[in-house]
Order: sequence, then structure tokens, then C-alpha cells
Amino acid sequence: MNLDDLTAIDVHTHVEQDAHGCFALTDELLDASAQYFRSDQDRTPTVEAIAAHYRERSMAAVVFTVDAPAATGHPPLSSEEIVERAGEHPDVLIPFGSVDPHGGRAAVARVRRLVQQGARGFKFHPTLQGFEPNDRAFYPLYAAIAEAGVPALFHTGQTGIGAGLPGGAGLKLRYSDPMLLDDVAADFPELTMIFAHPSVPWQDAAISIAGHKANVYIDLSGWAPKYFPPQLVRAASRQLRDKVLFGSDFPVITPDRWLRDFADLDIPDEVRPKILKGNAARVLGLL
Repeated sequence: MNLDDLTAIDVHTHVEQDAHGCFALTDELLDASAQYFRSDQDRTPTVEAIAAHYRERSMAAVVFTVDAPAATGHPPLSSEEIVERAGEHPDVLIPFGSVDPHGGRAAVARVRRLVQQGARGFKFHPTLQGFEPNDRAFYPLYAAIAEAGVPALFHTGQTGIGAGLPGGAGLKLRYSDPMLLDDVAADFPELTMIFAHPSVPWQDAAISIAGHKANVYIDLSGWAPKYFPPQLVRAASRQLRDKVLFGSDFPVITPDRWLRDFADLDIPDEVRPKILKGNAARVLGLL
């Protein structure tokens, strides 16, 4: 991967379909998510389709799924397969793994295997996976990720998955309160953590944690930038200019749509390259 050839690095893109035509979520959850984001894009692009999409734009993308069978009962996509297939597109794809945190020692062992296979980080979605991330039962997972020297990316705040369904499909937003992750950041200072999305309704907490903990970053995915909370725009322009990362949440939000809105934000010109590429290159160890 040649950084000089890239215009941006998108740190948040989802693989929702494997090579066998299996999907990461149920039809009900996929449809609810598409409606929430008002997206008419293909909701289930393959790894190969994602690579082509970003190569056309001279961008790189972090790709992952969310492994959550214990909480959802839905069979997951294979992170091993995603890492392998992404490895065929090293010019544009950066694979993250995902493990079900309820897997205990097996999940820890899988983290280590995925790193050996080529995973460059790990994705967690506390609401979808149904776990409180500061529960010490999950600390061996973080220890293994920290030992590997790769980042952990955590969903925070509201989620489009289950949005508008009765009871939100049983998904509990409180698991994605970034204050739960403050404990993890304090207890694992060697673990690089990325808080995904504007953390509504806990945006101020996320900004505070990222400003307080040197090992915490924020990605700007999941919202069109024109809807960003104003305090997030101010922080990205000032005290967190080295701590925020471009992320789209592709395929529900495309990089084209995100970048159009981002161009209209009141962010200094000298900060924009940091957000679009420089900060991510440093966090992902690409420099």
C-alpha cells in the first residue's frame, strides 16, 4: 500500500456478504438499517466489490464484519475468510477481525490466530454483541489485542441496526455508552482504541475521553457530516485534530456522500488531511 497514492483512508467499512451468499445480519435487520440511513446502495457488497469501489477512488478501506452469534443467534461471516480475501487486495484493503466476546478462551485464541493470518485490528459492537465492554471477563481479549499491537474499534452511541423495530429488536443501547470504554482505556493504556461514530447521546463523553486518554481516537463514520453535533466539529478542528479519523460506514453511507458533506464543514484546511488520511495512517501503523 503506497500512502502517497491514496487520497484518503476510510477506517469503517462493513462486509455484509461472504463468497457463499450468506449475510451478516437477518433480512429484518438489514432492511431496518437501510431505512434508518435512507440508503439505496447495495447493502451487501462483497470484499471484491468493496476493493473495486475504493480503488476507483484512490482510497484505502478498513474492512470487517461483526461476529455476534451468542447474542443474535445468527451465524456470523468468517473473519478468517474476510482477512484472506482482503489480503488479495493489499493496495486498498486493510482487514480487521471480529470475535464474539462471549467466546471465552476460544475467542482469545482466535484473536491470536487472526493476527497471525493478517488481521490489522479488531471490531466490536457492544450493542449487537450484547456485552458490557468494561466487564473484566472480557479483559483477556483486550490483553491479547494489545499484545499484538493492533487497534480495537468499538461501536459507540446510537445504532441503525434494529432502529424502528419493536423494542429495537431487543438491542440495548447502554452497552455502547463510551464511558464503559473509559475503564478499558485506563486499564489498557497500551491498547489503541477507536470509538466509532458520533456517540449520540454521549458525544461529550466521547470527546472528553479522547482528550484525556492518549490511546483513544474517534472515527467519524455512521453520520453524514452535515448532521455532526457541533461540539464534535469544534473538537475535530481544535483539540482533537490529531485524534479523529475519516470513516464512512460503507455501504450505508458511501465515501462520496460523506466527502461531499465534509467539504462544507467549518474545519481548517490544514486539519483536513489529518482527518482524511494522516491520523489513520499513524493509528494503523502504515507510516
